[in-house]
Amino acid sequence: MTVRIEQGFTEAERPKAADLFWQAFAAKLHKVMGPDKKGLAFIEQAINPKFALVARDSSKQLLGLAGFKTKDGGLVEGSLSDLANIYGWFGGAWRGLLLSVLERDLQPGVFQMDGIFVAAEARGQGVGTALQSAIKDEARKSGMSEVQLDVIDTNPRAKALYEREGFKAVSKEKAGPFQYLFGFSSATRMSWAVTAP
Repeated sequence: MTVRIEQGFTEAERPKAADLFWQAFAAKLHKVMGPDKKGLAFIEQAINPKFALVARDSSKQLLGLAGFKTKDGGLVEGSLSDLANIYGWFGGAWRGLLLSVLERDLQPGVFQMDGIFVAAEARGQGVGTALQSAIKDEARKSGMSEVQLDVIDTNPRAKALYEREGFKAVSKEKAGPFQYLFGFSSATRMSWAVTAP
């Protein structure tokens, strides 16, 4: 299969991009952002194509995407009022507070990856690897010295992909009591040092 990587997705692709994100993170976010219909509606509203690299096949079908975060924004950027539009003010407020636990501060020189999501029918065909390479290239172009990401303990397949791509574990953070809400007990911070092409 031929895979093309491009910057951003179209408005017509927004529902598919949101669906890929939700499929990848529903297990982690469902208890806070459920029911699924509302969680998906929020993601569709908040997902930002400026912070996505997308993989398409030769017929221009969206196969997957990789999100990233910079000082200018990130893949999912919903505000409290966006949450309130979906869940009401009370529901939006407590969800926003809990979701803030998952936020990571940007560090100078670090390109923060926000996940890779590949359509079920395209898995095992090199799409994730192509997106990973594109993220590395984007970090180089941005003049960053390092790419970082977090991978949760319940996703060993993703961790294995990152390790194959040269990422090294640099720290581990326990979820503590939040494990019952988010469905994972720890997250491993992984890092890749930007090298010359």
